[in-house]
Amino acid sequence: MKFEPIVQSLLDTDLYKFNMDQVIFHRHTDLCGQYYFKCRNEGVKFTPEMAREIEEQTDHLCTLTFKEDELAYLRSIRFIKKDYVEFLRLWHPIRDYVHISLTDEGELQVVVDGPLFSAMQFEIYLLEIINEVYFRMSFDYGTLRKSAEERLSAKIKGMNDGTYTFKFAEFGCRRRLSREWEDEAVRRFVHETKNCVGTSNVYLAKKYNVTPIGTYAHEFVQMYQGIDSIPLAYTNHYAMQYWYGEYRGDNGTALTDTVTTDLFLLDFDRAMANNYTGVRHDSGDPYAWGEKMIKHYESYGIDPKTKLLLFSDSLDFDRAQKLYDYFKDKTKVSFGIGTFVSNDTCETPLNIIIKLQYVNGRPVAKLSDSPGKAMCRDGEYLEYLKRSVAFRIDREKNRE
Repeated sequence: MKFEPIVQSLLDTDLYKFNMDQVIFHRHTDLCGQYYFKCRNEGVKFTPEMAREIEEQTDHLCTLTFKEDELAYLRSIRFIKKDYVEFLRLWHPIRDYVHISLTDEGELQVVVDGPLFSAMQFEIYLLEIINEVYFRMSFDYGTLRKSAEERLSAKIKGMNDGTYTFKFAEFGCRRRLSREWEDEAVRRFVHETKNCVGTSNVYLAKKYNVTPIGTYAHEFVQMYQGIDSIPLAYTNHYAMQYWYGEYRGDNGTALTDTVTTDLFLLDFDRAMANNYTGVRHDSGDPYAWGEKMIKHYESYGIDPKTKLLLFSDSLDFDRAQKLYDYFKDKTKVSFGIGTFVSNDTCETPLNIIIKLQYVNGRPVAKLSDSPGKAMCRDGEYLEYLKRSVAFRIDREKNRE
């Protein structure tokens, strides 16, 4: 099977990659990172033919550079700064940073190792490649596409007949069925409904003249664990401070669960709660989380109706509608919905990730509010991080 290039533009990635990279470009060019791939599905095997195709697609990715119209589009985004865009004019993915192999058991191994400002950009591109190669080579693509079309039409019908009344952004880059299918899904949602407020995919936002949406990911908080001078239990504090210093509230939805929401709330003081436009949920019980955030805003005299709760954890439309109905009269509510939009077919989607695991040789970890989502290659470090977080939470509570 001969593929056309899967990634054809360096804009074909999530907006938050540029957002985070701009902070790193301005403040942390000394950091180096290692990212590791993981497939969370049981029993999934990759073949040597798949691995070769992934290698060739990665080779092609590393020939791409930003085009002039793409750079102009990035300049048009209010909070993207001109000096960073000029850096991107010179930047391109470097093939030597990516190492791809296959075990005898069919486990795909991918490691990205390089300067953080460059290594971090590979995540979405590689996931797009891996996912599309797997589905095109494992199943009949025409059958997958037909089932995806039927399900998409049902979703659009539900939005137009009033079954679904919430607003959402498409967050489906990393686990999409294919490049052309994500394009089709975004096109139809934008043109045939009033519910889609934008997409995280910068290329598609440009193509369909909708808002590119995203702030930062877990890796942004994790990377501060690799800086010697920052105590582990305060990495979220410094991440939010640096983020606000870069964007001054102009790009401000905070992700709460990197080192648990309970610790996040210790750092989300009155100033931060006022400075950030809202918060994003990505693990744990969404209803308990939402109530906790509303109570936190109210404790500082902040009207929750002026703030946004953005839900993004493994959502489908029915779950999103229930959350919207529950919270719509209490606060602003929106949703980032990924795989359910970009890879809802007759086959089970892959749950694949590429996560930051080391910074400057030090292990880093995400704890999250769901124990099963924690990821760290160093078990001893993970336990140490948990103890550090628990110690600070206990100490702060005892001060109250």
